[in-house]
Amino acid sequence: MSLFSLRPRDQVRPPLRARRGFRRVATEALGWVLIGVGFVGALLPLHLGVPVLVVGLIIVLRTSRQARRQFIGLQRRHPRFVFPIRRLLRRDPEVFPVAWQQILRTERFLLPRRWRPARAARRWLFLRRRRRR
Repeated sequence: MSLFSLRPRDQVRPPLRARRGFRRVATEALGWVLIGVGFVGALLPLHLGVPVLVVGLIIVLRTSRQARRQFIGLQRRHPRFVFPIRRLLRRDPEVFPVAWQQILRTERFLLPRRWRPARAARRWLFLRRRRRR
């Protein structure tokens, strides 16, 4: 006989509810870590942290009711800023249209009208496609 066979079953493993609670807290903590890493990475020049930020946000929003409520409140207060994030959180995310929209928004915010290269590049690409047809 081993020592574990002499103990009652409840003392061998923690109850199922406690394990689920620990797993939920650990998953939420992982999500917050990913959000932090993604935020720092998003501030870098290549914006490689944005996918990590979105994955962390998905994890946190799935595990935390309070985070979901805050996100919904933020969405109601600032729909223009939260809409691209919501598009990335969908089951089939529209990554390239969201990225293009953000490039155009940033360009419009930072540069005068005559210095906007993304808009000119778009016109050049679409005119080139039309000419081929």
